[in-house]
Amino acid sequence: MSHGQGVDANRVHEYLVDLQDRICQALEREDGAARFRREELPGPAGGLARPRVLEGGPTLAKAAVNFTHAKGAALPPSASQDRPQVAGAPFEAVSLSMIVHAVNPYVPTTHMNLRCFLATPAGGEPVWWFGGGFDLTPVYGFEEDAVHWHRTTRDACAPLGPEAYPRFKAWCDEYFLLPHRGETRGVGGLFFDDLNDPDFETCFEFVRSVGDHFLPAYLPIVQRRRAMKFGEREREFQLYRRGRYVEFNLVYDRGTKYGLQSGRRIESVLASMPPLARWQYDYQPPPGTPEAELTQKFLQPRDWLGA
Repeated sequence: MSHGQGVDANRVHEYLVDLQDRICQALEREDGAARFRREELPGPAGGLARPRVLEGGPTLAKAAVNFTHAKGAALPPSASQDRPQVAGAPFEAVSLSMIVHAVNPYVPTTHMNLRCFLATPAGGEPVWWFGGGFDLTPVYGFEEDAVHWHRTTRDACAPLGPEAYPRFKAWCDEYFLLPHRGETRGVGGLFFDDLNDPDFETCFEFVRSVGDHFLPAYLPIVQRRRAMKFGEREREFQLYRRGRYVEFNLVYDRGTKYGLQSGRRIESVLASMPPLARWQYDYQPPPGTPEAELTQKFLQPRDWLGA
């Protein structure tokens, strides 16, 4: 585990606040009508939360882009479960967490999280690490969208070299998995945690690359799908698939657990939830339909780039 020489949480803070502003502005332009509710909430020990939530737009049913700079006396268990040496240590956590749920079922849901932890065990050196990633969750799958998403994901991994994309892509497939359903949450992307090698500057460059590649990865897909015609059948299937999203976030997601354990504002912790969702007992899509194709072709780990 790397120690904290040269680590500056304020630099991460400045980058993520700027990224939050850029993403919110871009999503408002894409929606065309709805605007983010912007708040500034002071936290314990000089911390800061900047919740940003948009709802009810013609393109975006809900988007949340939340920045937090948390400071606390004891690292929550979900953040220290793999790091016993920093369990209960004073910490800072700087993070950006975002989710987009679209109106049109043909526009996929997406999620991104970027975070930096700095913990200082009693009598020990400060310890730091980065984590995060982004993923894409379609209701109706399109190969060209998945390929574009993964090409951009591969480009985002460039600062860590050619081995980073396959490693973090596989990690994403393993993490965003609903084992009780036997399916991935979507078509994946990248996921990483405990990142502190080779040094802070290289890792921070990579995190900035991930953040800067999000909009080029997602917006072209929104623009390609937003005007597609849909009816009640597609809308009902969208709500059913959103139920899967809720299942993952409440049962498996470490970010949700961390937010609840750290005492964060509950509205911010659960801002990732869709505005509407549904469950249907033992639903099986008819064979040969686009609804059946989603599970068969898109919700299993797959090499989208043919490498």
